[in-house]
Amino acid sequence: MARKIGIDLGTANVLVYIKGKGIVLSEPSVVAISTKSDRVRAVGAEALAMLGREPESIEVIRPMLNGVIADYRTTLAMLEHFIKKTRGFGKPDVMICIPAGVTSVEMRAVRDAAREAGARRAYLIREPLAAAIGANIPVAQPSGNLIIDIGGGTTEVAVISLNDIVVSTSVRVGGNKFDEAIAAYIKRKYNMMIGERTAESIKIEIGSALPLERPLTMQVRGRDQVAGLPRTIDVDSNEITDAIQEPLEAIISAVRAVLVETPPELSSDIIDKGMVMTGGGSMLRRINELLTEVTGVPCYVADQPANCVAIGTGLALEHLDTLKDSLSGDELA
Repeated sequence: MARKIGIDLGTANVLVYIKGKGIVLSEPSVVAISTKSDRVRAVGAEALAMLGREPESIEVIRPMLNGVIADYRTTLAMLEHFIKKTRGFGKPDVMICIPAGVTSVEMRAVRDAAREAGARRAYLIREPLAAAIGANIPVAQPSGNLIIDIGGGTTEVAVISLNDIVVSTSVRVGGNKFDEAIAAYIKRKYNMMIGERTAESIKIEIGSALPLERPLTMQVRGRDQVAGLPRTIDVDSNEITDAIQEPLEAIISAVRAVLVETPPELSSDIIDKGMVMTGGGSMLRRINELLTEVTGVPCYVADQPANCVAIGTGLALEHLDTLKDSLSGDELA
C-alpha cells in the first residue's frame, strides 16, 4: 500500500504530513542555486541561512509566489528534495494544497511537478478546505463555517459547508506583505535599510494588529542609508502596528467581502459559531481581536494555526471518497 503524504506547499514554508506520524517536516520554501553550474546547492533551512548573505556565485530563490509556482524548475527541485526526505520506500500518494482562486493551468503545474518529483498519484485540495479540516471544523455538516487562512503570500477567506467551498476570496496579502511593510516603515522613518529576515523577526517579536497597553520594544540592526554604515535603533510594537495597517486593511476587506456574499442561512451559523483563523499570519498578536472589532463576529485562532493546512491536506487523503467532489486530480475523474 502506497504511503500517503500531505504537503502544504506554501509561499514561505513547506510542511509535510504523514499518516500516523503527523507533521514530519517544516522548512522554508527557499532554494539556493549555483549561478555557475546551475545546480541546487541547498534547500529549505540551509538555503534560508544564505538569504541576504550570498555571494555572486549563489542565487537564493523563493520558487513559490502568492501560493502558486513562480519558478517551475526550482519548485520541482524543492519538491523532489522534500518527498525523498520523507517518503521512505516506493512512490507515495500525495495531496497538495492550492489557493482557492488558482487557474486550471496553475493547478496542472502543481500536479505535474508533484508527479515529476516522485509521487505515484497527485491530488489537489483548495487551501481553505484543508485549513478547515486541519482545524477540526465539522466541514461535512450542512452548516456555515468561515475560515480565514493567512499564509506567507496569500490570505484565503472562505465559507465552507457540506465538504465544499460556498463563497471564497483570495488576496495576495500575507506574512510577506507584513515584512515588506515593516522594512518600508523603518526605511521611511529611520532612514535605515533592513533585510527581510530582520523584518520577519521584528514582526514575530513585537508585531501586533492593535496597540498594546504595554508596548514591546526591540533593538534593530541595519545599514544607515546616508552614512552607509551599520546602525542600531530601538523600535516599539505600536510603531509596527502603524507600519502594517495597509496589509491589515486588505485582509479586513477580504473578510467583509465574503461576509457580504454569504447566504443568509449560513450567515446565521457564522454569527453563532464565529470565524476561525489559521496560518502563520494568524499568530500576529491581537489580529483576531481586530477582526472581531471590525466585523462584529467573534473570531478565534485555531490550535496549531501554522500546521492546520498541512494536517488537513494529510487527513483529506484518508477520506478521498467523502471529499471526491471537492478535490482535483486525474485519478478522481
